[in-house]
Amino acid sequence: MKPAIIYCYDAYCGWCYGFSPVIKQIAADYKDRLEIEVLSGGMMTGEGVMPIEKIGPYIQTAYKRVEELSGIKFGDDFLWHINNPDKSDWVMNSEKPAIALCILKEYYPERQLEFATELQYALNYEGRDLDDDEAYRHLLDKYNLQHEAFYNKLKGAEYKEMARYEFALMKQLQVTGYPTVFIQTGETKFMMVARGYTPYEDVKERIENVLKQLSL
Repeated sequence: MKPAIIYCYDAYCGWCYGFSPVIKQIAADYKDRLEIEVLSGGMMTGEGVMPIEKIGPYIQTAYKRVEELSGIKFGDDFLWHINNPDKSDWVMNSEKPAIALCILKEYYPERQLEFATELQYALNYEGRDLDDDEAYRHLLDKYNLQHEAFYNKLKGAEYKEMARYEFALMKQLQVTGYPTVFIQTGETKFMMVARGYTPYEDVKERIENVLKQLSL
């Protein structure tokens, strides 16, 4: 099998949002040598599903650290919810954006990273509620997705199962935080090249080391 970059992310992970420019640059650098697959982590599922009221106060300080380290900016519309958690009806649940990504992957696997980073921009900059079906509508025409078919799939069982399979895979790979990046070099062989926010130069150097070992 051809080696691949496996990007483990979660739509609600602020550090993944900060890491977006890094992983996009890495994907562009290696597009001729490595496939890229994005897997959703399910960070906020089950008991981890949380109303903004509960997690907002934590994000109020955490987002500043992400901005400081990565240079990315969070938008005013997102920050309104973070700074007024008692007035927001947001519930942070990773399942729906993971299902949306599974649907997109079926149609346009080559655009999965682009779509995943757009979901994060929609949340963290534009302040769209990813637990609301309407949060995806603005992307459907851009990705040439037929509206009715997309929403039927978003509500159906098949793609929910696919998303849950990815969540289970994260546990199998022992991923405990996001972002995490592996190079998959064999059916069951994964070499970690990033855990947590990692600067571009470091990720690139680690990938190069893996490729040298593989003589690629």
